[in-house]
Amino acid sequence: MAHPRRAAYALAALSAATFCYVTTEVLPIGLLTLIASDLGRSRSEAGLLVTGYAVVVMIVALPLTRITQRLPRRPLLVGTLGVFVAATTVSAFANSYEVLLAARLVSATTNGVFWAVVFPVAISMFPANIRGRIVARLSIGNALGPVLGVPLGTWLAGQYGWRSAFAAMALLGFAICVAVALLLPSGGTPRESPGDLGSMPDRHRFVVLLAATVLAVTGAMGAFTYMTVFLLDVSGFAAASLGALLFVQGSFGVVGTWAVGRVLDRFPLGVVLGLLGLITAALLCLWAMGASKVATIPLLAVAGMSFSSLIAGIQHRIMQVAPSGTDMASASLSVAFNVGLAAGSLIGAGLLATAGVRVVPLFGGLLTATALALLAGHELSRARRSGRAPLEHVPRDATRPGAEVVLRPGP
Repeated sequence: MAHPRRAAYALAALSAATFCYVTTEVLPIGLLTLIASDLGRSRSEAGLLVTGYAVVVMIVALPLTRITQRLPRRPLLVGTLGVFVAATTVSAFANSYEVLLAARLVSATTNGVFWAVVFPVAISMFPANIRGRIVARLSIGNALGPVLGVPLGTWLAGQYGWRSAFAAMALLGFAICVAVALLLPSGGTPRESPGDLGSMPDRHRFVVLLAATVLAVTGAMGAFTYMTVFLLDVSGFAAASLGALLFVQGSFGVVGTWAVGRVLDRFPLGVVLGLLGLITAALLCLWAMGASKVATIPLLAVAGMSFSSLIAGIQHRIMQVAPSGTDMASASLSVAFNVGLAAGSLIGAGLLATAGVRVVPLFGGLLTATALALLAGHELSRARRSGRAPLEHVPRDATRPGAEVVLRPGP
């Protein structure tokens, strides 16, 4: 473990890095019109800057993570951030669509390795009994990306052109890269740190959790991708109010991510199941009561809070049940998330064109309910066979600083 103060600063730098990655990944969504008109391309072609990024992550995340498994973590993270900064700088100066797309795809190759390494590195700097809290604190950075990074980038692009948004992210990324290089402890080779191995490895739980993640992300992102259309056409909000509504959704996500860290170490599985239930209820209620503006606003807040918190909960759980290294487990989660993101937006687009936007939250809620049933059913089945309670509970005393936690794998 690192010195507490240095570890806290390093955690802040890593959280800022997650903010950078998430913001840069989805930034073209807010810049589609500007990029398309400036480079003489259609909006659908500009949209490939996001879709192509996700596809590359799905293809290369696991192979690159496996190739880099034996590299020391600090130079690997610094190198990954360095390539990210270089690619984002090229994006800022791109004078053609082909150059911009190529730079985006190069940046995407670093995405899977970054997410595979950043969580194991972060938890290795702190006591084992607060891993959930550290995962939640680190996840605040990616929760801030959509609610703060993309709106600021979009505003900057509107003032100074779309290239200025990428230039700002490149500068921020460079500062973060330097901070990570200075603050991160040197450490040893992979597998020497407790954060590099699952604390209660279980292949069956790992596979079921990945499947539930794909279902949940497909449902949630299918609904969230077209939420602005839903708010306009079903809820009847004015276009001018969309920014404030999406800010409510995103800001509650940030607050929820912070709050879930206080209970995640004690109820790692219960938190994931509870949040799946919460987002299911929010999406189904949006489908049933979305025509009411009064009902829609709190439901939007609950949906945003539960989904952002759920991502932190799943990340923590994945690293608990990782059957081998937590880096490969985190890379697998990154792939699962991007599969769900692509599938959700694709299926949502089909529903939008055929059945109308009203049914999109229903589709999302049914898929998150399926994810909840799959995960809960698997745990209940294990509990019946073993005669144990289905939800692991870590005693409160074990979460106090200095206390030692013993996590026992299930049968």
